[in-house]
Amino acid sequence: MKRLAALSMRARLLWGILLPVGLLVAINTFSLYRETLRAVDTAYDRTLLASAKAIGELLGVAGSGEQARLLAPVPYSALEAFETDGRSRLYFKVRGFKGELVSGDEDLPDWTGKLPDQGAYQALVDFYGARFRGEPVRMAVLLQPVSGQTGMGLATIQVAETLHLRRGLARQVLLHTLWRQALLLAVIAIVVWTVVQRATRPVRELSAALRTRDADDLSPLQAPGLPVELTPLIVATNEALARQARLLEHQKRFVRDASHQLRTPLAVLKVQVQSARQGDVEPLQALAEIDTTVNRATQLANQMLALARAEQMRQPGEAMPTQDWAEITRAVALDLAPLIAKQGLDFDIHTEPAAVESHEWALRELTRNLLHNAIQHTPVGGRLAIALSLDMGMAQLLIADGGPGLTPQQQERLFLPFAVGDAGKGSGLGLAICLALVHSLGGQIELVNRIEGARVSGLDARVRLPLADSPRGHKA
Repeated sequence: MKRLAALSMRARLLWGILLPVGLLVAINTFSLYRETLRAVDTAYDRTLLASAKAIGELLGVAGSGEQARLLAPVPYSALEAFETDGRSRLYFKVRGFKGELVSGDEDLPDWTGKLPDQGAYQALVDFYGARFRGEPVRMAVLLQPVSGQTGMGLATIQVAETLHLRRGLARQVLLHTLWRQALLLAVIAIVVWTVVQRATRPVRELSAALRTRDADDLSPLQAPGLPVELTPLIVATNEALARQARLLEHQKRFVRDASHQLRTPLAVLKVQVQSARQGDVEPLQALAEIDTTVNRATQLANQMLALARAEQMRQPGEAMPTQDWAEITRAVALDLAPLIAKQGLDFDIHTEPAAVESHEWALRELTRNLLHNAIQHTPVGGRLAIALSLDMGMAQLLIADGGPGLTPQQQERLFLPFAVGDAGKGSGLGLAICLALVHSLGGQIELVNRIEGARVSGLDARVRLPLADSPRGHKA
C-alpha cells in the first residue's frame, strides 16, 4: 500500500489498465493453447483411427467354432503411410478373440478402459493418453469385428503415436498466438500511455504554474482548459488561496493599524514623562496624566487584539460550544453596573434563555461593547433598556439607549475601524469588533435611530444570532 501510494497518477492509471489487460491476454492465450491441443488431437485422432482400420482390413480367421483364431499378417510397412514426418512413430498391437497377442509390439500397454457412451466416430473406438518406452503417446483402441468362411470374432487393435508432431504443431500455434498477443498488448500500452499523457498534461501544467508562482501571489488560479474532474480541485484551491489572502491582508492591516494607532499614545506618554522629569508639572498631576494615557493605550491594544481575534473566528472549520446568551448578558450588565449607577440611568433588563453556538469571550465582548457604548451616549438620568428574546429560530438582543442617535455622516462610517462617533469618546474599534463577531457567528447587526414623534429619542442596537438548534444564518 505504501508503494502504491507513492506512485504518480500516471503510473496508477497505467498499472490499473495494463495489468488487467495483460492478465486477460495471458488467460486468453492459455485457453487458446488448450483449445489448440484439443483441435490437434481431434485432427490426428482421425489418422490413428484410419491406421487402426487399415490394420483391421488385413485381419482374417482360421478354424471354426471353439477352434477359431485370429490371423494378423500385418507388416509394419502397412503403417508407414500414416507417418506424416520423421519425428513421429507409430506402434500397434493386435489381440485375438480371447485376448491373446496376435501381432505387433508385445510391450505396448493393454487397454483397460471402456468405450465412450457417445463417440465422435461410427466405430467402436476409444482414444486416450499413455506412456510407452518412456515417452508420452496417444493411443487409439478399435474393437474390430472379423469374420471369415470358417468363423468370426471381435479383435482388439491398439495403435499408439508419439506426440512430437502434435506438440510441435501446438507449440507453433502458441508462438504465433503469443507474438500476436504481445503485439496487441504493445499497441494497447502505447495507446494507453498516449491517452494518459494527454489526460494528465493539464495536471502537470497546473503543477508547473504553481511552482513558478511568486510566494506572495495569492490570486485565484485561472485554468480554463482543465478537465471537468479537476474543477472541484481548482475551486477548493482558490477558496484556500482566498482565505490565505484574507488572513494575510488582515495581518498587514493589523500591523499597520497597530503601528499607526499606538504611535500617538506612546509619543504623548514620552512627552509626559519628560515633562515630569523636568518639573514642568506637579508630580501627582504628571502621574495622573501618565495613568490616563496608559489606560487609553491599554484599552486600544486590547480592542485591537479583540478585533484580530474576531477576524480569526470568521475562518471556517472551528467547532464552537453552546452558550447561554442570557446568562452572559446579565453577567456583563453586572460588571458595568458601577458605570450605570454613576450615570444615574433608569436601567431595565429582561432576558430569555437563548442557547447560541459561540465562544463565551465572543458573546461577552459583543454584549460589553454595545452596552458600554449605550452607557457612554446616554445622558445622566436617561433611560437604558436591554431585552433578549427569541424570534423564529433566532436570538435577538435589543439595547435601547436615550442618547442623541446617529447623524447621516456617522451612519456611513459607523462600523469602520477607528471611526469615532463623538470626539474624545473611545478608539473607534468597538463597533468594528461587534460587526466582525456577529458576522463570524452567522448573525446580523443594525443600529437605527428610535423616532418618537418628530425627534430622535435614542438609538436601538439590534443583534440577531441563530440558536444552537437552528441552521446558521447567512453572513452579511
